[in-house]
Amino acid sequence: MWGIDAAESLLGIARERVAAADFRHADLEELPFPDGTFDVVTGFNSFQFAANPVAALAEARRVSKPAGRIVVLTWGSPQGMEAAALVTALKPHLPPPPPGSPGPFALSDANALTTFAESAGLMALKVSDVACEWHYPDLPTALRGLGSSGVAARASEHASAEAVDEAHEAALAPFRRDDGSYRLGATFRWLLATP
Repeated sequence: MWGIDAAESLLGIARERVAAADFRHADLEELPFPDGTFDVVTGFNSFQFAANPVAALAEARRVSKPAGRIVVLTWGSPQGMEAAALVTALKPHLPPPPPGSPGPFALSDANALTTFAESAGLMALKVSDVACEWHYPDLPTALRGLGSSGVAARASEHASAEAVDEAHEAALAPFRRDDGSYRLGATFRWLLATP
């Protein structure tokens, strides 16, 4: 298993959790692998955050074998999604986005996702949604998990880790259960494509 991230701190977490994998510091738009290396290339909630999302997806195509598969997972529609509150809670703690940047829900629309794949030279095979429930047994576990995302790392660098934890704690408050655990729903949309 291989993986990349632009944040060294997040690579440290990944290496701690999956010691047998090969995690590298790299950018989505310049993957450190030769052409046609992988049978499957995945991007989980990542491409929409690249400086040039189409170039990043074209890199995924480049490192995929000719008959390989590429999976793009992004947020589902934010309307009515409980987890969207956690995404928007960090906005005040992030640096201003570059003009025209797409934002976290830019690929949430199925047509936008398919068009995105095609613009990177891929053929979309399937688009589907998956609903899941996030369950954290307690606040420290929730804050550690939520603080592991790339967006949270960026917000921590721009503001502080304490500000990010406070924002997450406030956004989590409506989902606290009597036993101190937290449960909330999230929806993701995924696209399966091939070169």
